[in-house]
Amino acid sequence: MASVRSRGNTTTELPLGKLLQAAGLRGYRKHWHVAGKPDFAWPRRKIAVFVDGCFWHGCTRCKYLPRTNTAFWGNKIKANKKRDRRVAAELRRDGWIVIRIRECAVTAVSSLDQVRKAYDSRS
Repeated sequence: MASVRSRGNTTTELPLGKLLQAAGLRGYRKHWHVAGKPDFAWPRRKIAVFVDGCFWHGCTRCKYLPRTNTAFWGNKIKANKKRDRRVAAELRRDGWIVIRIRECAVTAVSSLDQVRKAYDSRS
């Protein structure tokens, strides 16, 4: 897994960052140092946005699982989902609004609306 290199988050963080900027939702911090290191965070408003890759977080809509080593990947994805739930619960206990956006829904209007609603509720 160490040899798998990032390709720059071109399908997840970059498009959402552009949408947030265009919508006027500025002032966020990238990878803020709280539980889970959210991709976008507004620390004063206590809003955390995670952008989850469909493969790594087991998107129910995309349903992709490799044909080889399926037991390993199934366990890996299951562990990622468990960690996601634990991190979200920890942040919520601390008063944060947690938003998770799947890779396949990054450009959906509903994703931006969800962030805007949380942003406006904490203004």
